Amino acid sequence: MDNYTVTDLHRDLCVNAPRILRYREDVDIESQKIKMEEKFRELLGIPEVQTEAKPVVEFTDRTNSEYDEIRFTFETEPGYFVPAHMLLPKSFKGKLKIVICLQGHSTGMHISLARPKFEGDEATIAGDRDFAVQAVRRGYTAIAMEQRCFGELEGAIEGGGRCHNPSMQALLLGRTTIGERAFDVGQLINALGSFPELDTDNIALMGNSGGGTATFYTSCVEKRITAAMPSCAFCSVKASIFAMHHCQCNYIPGYLKYFEMGDLALLIAPRPLIIVCGKDDPIFPLHGVREGYETVEKIYKRMGASDKLALVVGDGGHRFYAEQGWHELSLRF
Repeated sequence: MDNYTVTDLHRDLCVNAPRILRYREDVDIESQKIKMEEKFRELLGIPEVQTEAKPVVEFTDRTNSEYDEIRFTFETEPGYFVPAHMLLPKSFKGKLKIVICLQGHSTGMHISLARPKFEGDEATIAGDRDFAVQAVRRGYTAIAMEQRCFGELEGAIEGGGRCHNPSMQALLLGRTTIGERAFDVGQLINALGSFPELDTDNIALMGNSGGGTATFYTSCVEKRITAAMPSCAFCSVKASIFAMHHCQCNYIPGYLKYFEMGDLALLIAPRPLIIVCGKDDPIFPLHGVREGYETVEKIYKRMGASDKLALVVGDGGHRFYAEQGWHELSLRF
């Protein structure tokens, strides 16, 4: 008799995962949304504590020929401050739409600003990851925000990487790292309300890899996000997060008991959603992207919002595809 491992057991359980709250075409949309969002918020363990999140400006730099820059911090939880950089086009007149930019597993938000600090940063930036600079050049107000466990908010390295210890601690506290990151984005939006020059009624959220994951899940629970562009992150959980090694910050307890990633698009629709991926991405494989996207298409079609949805498949691997991605976003945001 062949040895039936715990991995084999888990794979069989995954195939037959109940997805109790999966999207169903024969059930009322609004009732599904209410139940799905309530459960998803519970699983994310989003912090309940609130602060005023008033921005503290550290400096303003007007020396760049393309944009003015404001560096500020804001308090998301008592005593915990998150840094961010705002880039405003020199041609700034009136209120401009906002794009919040989230880096993935990199050395930090300075990648979004195209400012290498550490060895290997140049190669990271070369994958179209200088998001904030790209956004401001397209006429948006760009916000680069540091995420928990990355860059200036780096967690403990000991025991398996910068996300490991904080993610395990969060689970013990009934939280998840991805839920904390979503919470911080919400607090950032609160902080942006202190800048009267910003159009806080038009906020797009985008990011690649871990930043794409945060983009998708945050957009599920934060209704002030008016458009979302996750890159190299959307994929069936079965084909990606479950099937291979990923950082601990990707895991949400009980996820597959209730839904798959495609089902959760119900919480974003009918807002604009541009899903970016690479055809050769080894950790978010294209077959898993297309599998999840089938469900998303059904949701958007049923809501009469097919024109708000797009899938960009880049001709390469795990990176952002700027030209195609921004084009699709500009058509919908």
